[in-house]
Amino acid sequence: MYFTGIIIAVSTFFIIGLFHPIVIKAEYYWGTRPWWLFLVGGIVCIFCSLLLENTILSSIVGVAGASLLWSIGELFEQKKRVEKGWFPMNLKRKDDYPSKKGMNRAQSEL
Repeated sequence: MYFTGIIIAVSTFFIIGLFHPIVIKAEYYWGTRPWWLFLVGGIVCIFCSLLLENTILSSIVGVAGASLLWSIGELFEQKKRVEKGWFPMNLKRKDDYPSKKGMNRAQSEL
């Protein structure tokens, strides 16, 4: 039996699941400013995946790189979600949003 596919699938699932809260926290604390870190990290991971001989490790690093690149778009989408009020706004950065719609009821009462 070969477990390569299962290992890659489970790793991909966990990597994607890991980046969801990372994007939320990054947008909350720093806004969209760290997008370039995701870009650099993604490019580095994809380049490194080309150099790795081990199939499983190369795949996992490649998936991490693709997830980092995908997170750039999600970071900007997260800002829109905050503006819609779907996620809490960091009140220390409320001037970063064109409208104050991102404040939920508890935040607007402060």
